[in-house]
Amino acid sequence: MKTIITLSIICLAFMATAFGQEKYTTKTGEITFEASVPSFEEVKAKNTNVSAVLEAETGNFAALALMKGFRFKVALMEEHFNENYIESSKYPKATFKGKITDFNFSGLSGEKAFVIKGTFNLHGTDKTMEVPATISKRNGEVWVTAQFVLRPEEFNIKIPSIVSKKIADEVNVSAVFKLQ
Repeated sequence: MKTIITLSIICLAFMATAFGQEKYTTKTGEITFEASVPSFEEVKAKNTNVSAVLEAETGNFAALALMKGFRFKVALMEEHFNENYIESSKYPKATFKGKITDFNFSGLSGEKAFVIKGTFNLHGTDKTMEVPATISKRNGEVWVTAQFVLRPEEFNIKIPSIVSKKIADEVNVSAVFKLQ
């Protein structure tokens, strides 16, 4: 009898832990960036294979993008991005790990604005950031969208002077994650 009670308590504790750690994930998140300058060729790329996870209980959020997953309209631009600027063989991924400020998953209805405080790692360099995000729950899915600006020099990304006038100093980044 004691064994049955002990096993029941262990099972209940395990179930509470498992259900208390509800996670929403995706491997098909989308990140787009644009660093275009007027009168020059568009500098824009999209990656549609970005992984992300949200822990509903804690508000912890993380995303990972493989740098070689960014697609440009011009193949040569993509090659220069990977070989000369991002050095994706040496720095193959970009990551963001943070926590959603004042997040209450059970109280989430409709779209709501939040700030995600965390660390962005790109080109081997960490930068602490506060990213404004909109989060909503729809049909059992959680949508996280964000827009922010990055500056290449903050991540030790060198833009050669010969092309520096053709690439914006500020890179506009947008992200969309449909988490299940």
